[in-house]
Amino acid sequence: MSLDDLDRRLLTIIQSSFPIAAEPYKQLAEELNTTEEDILSRVQRFKDTGLIRRIGGIFDSRNLGYKSTLCAMRAPEDKLEKAIAVVNEYPGVTHNYLREHEFNVWFTLITPSEEYMEKVLDEIRERTGCEVHNLPAVRFFKIKVDFRLDKERQGAAEAAQ
Repeated sequence: MSLDDLDRRLLTIIQSSFPIAAEPYKQLAEELNTTEEDILSRVQRFKDTGLIRRIGGIFDSRNLGYKSTLCAMRAPEDKLEKAIAVVNEYPGVTHNYLREHEFNVWFTLITPSEEYMEKVLDEIRERTGCEVHNLPAVRFFKIKVDFRLDKERQGAAEAAQ
């Protein structure tokens, strides 16, 4: 997918500075000297091509009382497609990765409680017929990554360091 300068500027902004406003796309359009329709069209193109998956808030699930874990699944080739589809049905699954490993499907799961987490994992095991390991974190590390796609913001980020 080819990106023009406005695409790059828009992508840089929406990663961590998406406006919290009644008309956020209009506000972005004003900031980027274009129209709200243009911004909406670009964001839809980003979604349609898979460049972005979603736009939404990021919350600290632990501070909200939720429990999270990393899970490792061993899905044989003949069960792989179904296993991935089953895992992806659960709204608490935030990431799902295919890996070249004995445990070839790794996903993160966030639930309101430990009990509900075990219920979901048991359902996934039963529905897929696959071995699933619950690997809760012992230490937490929060890594934030912003991709600076526009030259203007790259220069500002470098100057701030």
